[in-house]
Amino acid sequence: MKLFKLNNTYSVVCDSKGTRSGFKHIASLLRNGSEINKTKICYLNRTWEGFTYETVLLKAIDLFFVNEKEVKKFKAKIKANMGY
Repeated sequence: MKLFKLNNTYSVVCDSKGTRSGFKHIASLLRNGSEINKTKICYLNRTWEGFTYETVLLKAIDLFFVNEKEVKKFKAKIKANMGY
């Protein structure tokens, strides 16, 4: 499990779980500690992400936030924190 803090209000908790045919990454978007959105991505074998949870994390942000400026800011912050 990994926590990605977007700002003082929003954060995303990511986790990985096994499935019958592979595994899945789950991202829960939190506002002030309360879950407001959840998304998942299933994989059969492996993932070619730049860092663990990258795809599901970015998907959670894209699905919830409609303000393009906020989305770009959050994505840039995440990538900078992961060394990109």
